[in-house]
Amino acid sequence: MWARFARDRAASVGLAIIILFTVAAAAAHWIAPYDPTEQFFDGLTLEGAPLPPSSRFWFGSDTNGRDQFSRLLYGAQTSLLIGVLANGLAVAVGTLLGVTAGFLRGLTGAAIMRLTDLMMAFPPLLLAIALAAILKPGIGIVIVVIALVNWVQIARVIYAETTGLVNREYIEAARAMGAGPWRILWRHLLPHLVPTVIVYATLGIATTVLLEAMLSFLGRGVQPPTPAWGMMIFESQSYFLNAPWLVFVPGAAILILALAFNLVGDGLRDALDPTQRGRT
Repeated sequence: MWARFARDRAASVGLAIIILFTVAAAAAHWIAPYDPTEQFFDGLTLEGAPLPPSSRFWFGSDTNGRDQFSRLLYGAQTSLLIGVLANGLAVAVGTLLGVTAGFLRGLTGAAIMRLTDLMMAFPPLLLAIALAAILKPGIGIVIVVIALVNWVQIARVIYAETTGLVNREYIEAARAMGAGPWRILWRHLLPHLVPTVIVYATLGIATTVLLEAMLSFLGRGVQPPTPAWGMMIFESQSYFLNAPWLVFVPGAAILILALAFNLVGDGLRDALDPTQRGRT
């Protein structure tokens, strides 16, 4: 699998970008030249406008005279933390409900799938905004809100995979040999679902990063003074024409990170697909 993944140049580039962002976020305390919340009296022009990029402020200063580069590094911590934890929670919930509905079927499976259909009827962003408005803003709440919104897609996919697997001949053979439901589930069903879960877990992080940025931009995500890329864009939108780097830099970071996870997800999908083996 790794050999097939490594031959995919786009996926390898995406993995390198993810590693770079992760290392930068983990070492932000040592890499960042300033505290992300520190406001400098000389961080603004005499007219009160942000400073352009310079040798002191690599990416310029923001509207409050704070170092944009330091805030970008600490914002990577927020995006990666929420992206991994929220998507991991969504994948765990979706996989559990999808496997349960597909394996048990009957009334239980129908009830779970109708709940999934009900959740899919709501636009994800509007549902996330509504939940974030009801609950107290914070990183933990944002993680829970995004997980509650994103679990439905993976549940649908896992349900379809499970219903296709339970009717296979080797499942019937295992039942005929006296295997119980738990043994069939753990030994014969879940191993076949692992590639699908891995691929969707990787692709889902990109969606989670984008959703977190949108919530922060709309004021329903991570609250100040905690740095967040979406909030950085929101705070700087009034200076878009005079100081475009304030919007371009965090926007480019969101774009590059989401693209990297999509490239890795596509590469894992091809590498884990048994039908791709032996193809040129």
